[in-house]
Amino acid sequence: MRRVKRFVNALYRVMRRLDEEMPRVRDMWMMEHFERRREALARVNPLLASGRQFYSQNDEDGLLAEIWRRVGGGSGVFVELGVGNGLQNNTIMLLASGWRGVWLGDQVLEVDVGGANRLRFVKGWITLDNVIGLIDRGLGELGVRDVDFISVDLDGNDLHVCRRILEAGRRPRIFAVEYNAKFPPPIRWTVVYDAAHVWDATDYQGASLQSIVDLFAGFDYRLVACNMTGVNAFFVPTSFSSAFADVPEDPALLYVPPDLQWFASPGHPASPKTVALLMRDQAPTTRSTE
Repeated sequence: MRRVKRFVNALYRVMRRLDEEMPRVRDMWMMEHFERRREALARVNPLLASGRQFYSQNDEDGLLAEIWRRVGGGSGVFVELGVGNGLQNNTIMLLASGWRGVWLGDQVLEVDVGGANRLRFVKGWITLDNVIGLIDRGLGELGVRDVDFISVDLDGNDLHVCRRILEAGRRPRIFAVEYNAKFPPPIRWTVVYDAAHVWDATDYQGASLQSIVDLFAGFDYRLVACNMTGVNAFFVPTSFSSAFADVPEDPALLYVPPDLQWFASPGHPASPKTVALLMRDQAPTTRSTE
């Protein structure tokens, strides 16, 4: 009986150790997968070698930084539609880099944006009827009109909203839009516009890459990258094509299929306090004890 008890106790200790080590082992395995996949994709599109995740969902932070470097660099102005709770999106790192911008969305933020003098959050459900008004309102509060980067992630009416923005004359230097990677080129597909659409976690969301490419081509934009998990597509005006001579023009080559389960989290979870400080011109370095 004592042998059995010792065996059970030893087994329990082993199981506890395994339970403690599994997250670390999983993250190491995921990072190895990430590096292998990035290297393979970068052989087709060199931009993918720049992919990094800091506050973006996947590798969009690094991709955006490299694309921005090629089209001018410096600080700019962004508009992001669909920012989640404010702790993970495509523009937090831009704020950290001195950009100004507007967040649009209906979700409650976990970040206190009250002290953010370079960010305006316009809360509202985004539709074709109000999207331009929401954008203009946010930019007006910042005292700017021109936009350098627009990101759209609405889990549904993305293509329809992008069309409305482009038809309204907005011409950012970079445009990122979520695509439905279940449909590779040359398949053309999009959800039927529904102002009340809410994603039900099925494949009925967004639009195929080819449909989005077709839309943007009509406004003199070209596809330059899809991120490595097959979520976001990046477009630039064709006038910048010479800066992307190393990037294939065929959407079928740039298309990345969905691979949504392999991204390890970079370091500790995002804190609302950290993100709130990134929005300010100068973060306080001391705290008064008076």
